[in-house]
Amino acid sequence: MNDKPAALDLKNISRRFGRTKALHDLSLTIRKGEIVCLVGHSGCGKSTLLRIVAGIEAPDTGTVRMHGEEVAGPSGFVQPEHRRIGFVFQDYALFPHLTVEENIGFGLTRYELRKAGQRIGELIDRLGLKEMVDRYPHTLSGGEQQRVALARALARDPRVMLLDEPFSNLDRALRERVRRDTLSLLRELQTTAIIVTHDPEEALSSGDRVVLMRGGEIVQSGSGYELYDFPNSAYAAEFFAAYNKVPGKVRSGRIETVLGDFPLRMPLPDGASAVAYIRPQDIELGESSGHRSGKLLDRSLMGEIEQVAIGVEGLAAPLQVRSTKRLEAANDDVTFRFSGSSVVAFGLDE
Repeated sequence: MNDKPAALDLKNISRRFGRTKALHDLSLTIRKGEIVCLVGHSGCGKSTLLRIVAGIEAPDTGTVRMHGEEVAGPSGFVQPEHRRIGFVFQDYALFPHLTVEENIGFGLTRYELRKAGQRIGELIDRLGLKEMVDRYPHTLSGGEQQRVALARALARDPRVMLLDEPFSNLDRALRERVRRDTLSLLRELQTTAIIVTHDPEEALSSGDRVVLMRGGEIVQSGSGYELYDFPNSAYAAEFFAAYNKVPGKVRSGRIETVLGDFPLRMPLPDGASAVAYIRPQDIELGESSGHRSGKLLDRSLMGEIEQVAIGVEGLAAPLQVRSTKRLEAANDDVTFRFSGSSVVAFGLDE
């Protein structure tokens, strides 16, 4: 992916709304055909960044280039309609008075009539919309509306596709299928795309690259596996997973806690106070010797997994465990163990 030319290059982008800092000196390069997922809590700046790429907003400082052409910056500003951007909104924004076919064809003024009809027909076939071309948006399900919105955005052969929370209005079962079909089509067409979401699971599974944002800045960028397995901060760790947080002290490249000593993945100064982060699913319940022990405080069935709360001497909060193996304890005594390799630690100022 890195050897492909840049489809989008943002350099030192800043944007303020009054006293609110929406984006601060943000730089991001997206390669041709790459699907990037922007993720973060509400107000982190991801939607503002999307609007700047689209040309709906102008940056206060910085430069936006698309395929090498400056579209926002010191040299000038290219209006949204001339950027060849495809945009799929959270509510799909279909025109209620137009049929499915008319919605898809809206804005194809640069195409001659025959070519426009051919383009519309191709997308109708690709997205399985043949049976609904004469229907109006209010007669369509959420999944069908999403497909129409995607077809309309793709109709103009965009250089970059922007999708703002495109699956959030769908129920869970339908969301997974529509998301999978959408990503498959974008990859088949080698479309450069930015997907905005606030859902950690969706972000980890959707993009070639995940960009985690906070306070108008990029916290961490990489594959979903990199961000989940190797978070670079407490914020990144807690955004993508639940953790047991266990305080400790740093000694000779390890963190010492009441649950034992764990190797540090990132260097911290000797003697510093730190917190070990242990995922509930990385703790194994068992009866073997050498396991640590505690008291069963609570247990609840959550479908495929069972969640167990264990009281451990010296630990202020109960240890949370999630396991696919059902607990078979005959009394309140519970034993457990975990893998030190799955533990991450951060300083108290993280």
